[in-house]
Amino acid sequence: MTMMESQRPQTKSGDVPPPSPVRRLLPWLATERHRLALAVLLGALAIGSGVGLLATSAWLISSAALRPQILELEVAIVAVRAFGIGRGVFRYAERLVSHDAAFRVLSSLRLAVYSRLAVVAPAGVPAYRRGDLLERLVRDVDATQDLPLRVLLPYASGAVVSLASVALAWFILPAAGVVLMVSLALAATLVPWITARSAAEAERATAPARGEISADVLTLLDGVNDLGMSGAAPRWLERLAEDDRRIGALARSRARAAGLSAGLGAAVSGGSVVAMLAVAIPAVRSGELIGVNLAVLALLPLATFEAVAAMPGAALALGRVRGAAQRVVEILDAMDPVPDPVSPLDPPAGDVGVTLRGVSARWPGGVDILTGVDLVVPSRRSIGVVGPSGSGKSTLLAVLSGFLPYSGSILLGGVELREMTGAAIRTVIGWCPQVPHIFDTSVVENVRLAKPGASDDEVRGVLDAVGLGPWLDSTNRGIHTPVGDHGALVSAGQRQRIGVARVLLAGHRVVLLDEPTEHLDEGTAEAVAAELLRVLAGRTVIWVAHRDHGLAELDEVVSLDRGVLR
Repeated sequence: MTMMESQRPQTKSGDVPPPSPVRRLLPWLATERHRLALAVLLGALAIGSGVGLLATSAWLISSAALRPQILELEVAIVAVRAFGIGRGVFRYAERLVSHDAAFRVLSSLRLAVYSRLAVVAPAGVPAYRRGDLLERLVRDVDATQDLPLRVLLPYASGAVVSLASVALAWFILPAAGVVLMVSLALAATLVPWITARSAAEAERATAPARGEISADVLTLLDGVNDLGMSGAAPRWLERLAEDDRRIGALARSRARAAGLSAGLGAAVSGGSVVAMLAVAIPAVRSGELIGVNLAVLALLPLATFEAVAAMPGAALALGRVRGAAQRVVEILDAMDPVPDPVSPLDPPAGDVGVTLRGVSARWPGGVDILTGVDLVVPSRRSIGVVGPSGSGKSTLLAVLSGFLPYSGSILLGGVELREMTGAAIRTVIGWCPQVPHIFDTSVVENVRLAKPGASDDEVRGVLDAVGLGPWLDSTNRGIHTPVGDHGALVSAGQRQRIGVARVLLAGHRVVLLDEPTEHLDEGTAEAVAAELLRVLAGRTVIWVAHRDHGLAELDEVVSLDRGVLR
């Protein structure tokens, strides 16, 4: 069982409630517990060095005023130097170790989120707007690093130093230890609680608000031409302005909370100094306290409050982490539309045909798109499925690719499709979408996605096979020619051929083509179809299209209308 699976919340009635989103992150932190423990120790040493520096300096100055022999001050002088140097060294080491651990945790968590999306896509992805999904993958995952860096480490290091400081004050004067303990307790609990309460709503709402504005920005950029032509751009700009005003209001609320925490912290710190003097001065007069230790006790609260100064900020950071963790956990808990079988079968060997019997299927939350579909595609044969938009063609391809559940039976080379894992299915079946996604890199890297270990010669071979050789030869950089953002530097036909080249390179025995000749005139469609079928010879091909242009070379063409084959 993977770490992500072990943390999946229980949903059956009678089970214990699922852990909070923040607690769901703890297993990832546990993988770096040794580094985090070292960071806590180094942080405690850094803060402790600051406390030791101020306390020792206070004792040294008070003792020096009495003009003792220099040898009596030698140890204190060396200690001041050691604490001064150690404070910087320990702080640097703590930052280095803690951030190393946090980045390792962040990398592991981000990989888990990507892996989950790879499982639920494409059926589960439409539940999120693109900009909001991007915000979850980037900013929300990044925000979770505040849990170790700005919540757990400050509290753990501060608690260690606070206990040591209270013990020191108690050793010097028991009443002073009580004063310091009460002051630190107020600063570590009451002040953070007040701070967190004042900013709770703002912290929870910030992450969703940022996701909303990111989604709106992407929508505006994607549809800027249509919005401009229809006159709707001003409404969208006003919507963005409203998003911005909402985020600004949340930021001001958080700033007020931060200011409140700073003021309360200063008030408690100053009050602790006054209270310390109130118990220490009478102790000096009564002889219970040595005079030189009065300065130590007076300055000890100021030094020790460095240990709790970060705790109100930690409370605010915890609110941010809660909001971000909730959105990250929603992805980690996204239901798999097609769970892998408990005892999966191996994919079939050799040539593979496809047989559908009484197949019905729907997208999550919808009604049946396919209804009782029967279809037989012998191995090494090609068949066309023609139908209007909304007839179920893309749904059919999604089912065959293992992305959607189905009722009925689908045999892939004699093996029931649902009895194989999704990964195993996609080693046999390759899907070339209507508009293959082109990444902003070179032609060779776009094709090599299908087989990361492929050599340049292998990639060039499949590019030649799909008819891109002459174009590549005409460029200065050949297969290393950049394709631009979203494939801006290639034509629609070249984009489609790059998609087919990926399928060829991966070596899939069954190829699904989603309208590869769409937007081409009839003559060009016939030529492209003939070329594609030539390079796909010897494979089982299922070709879907709106119309029958370019399908004359296929072995058979069937019609799909409202989810039913005619």
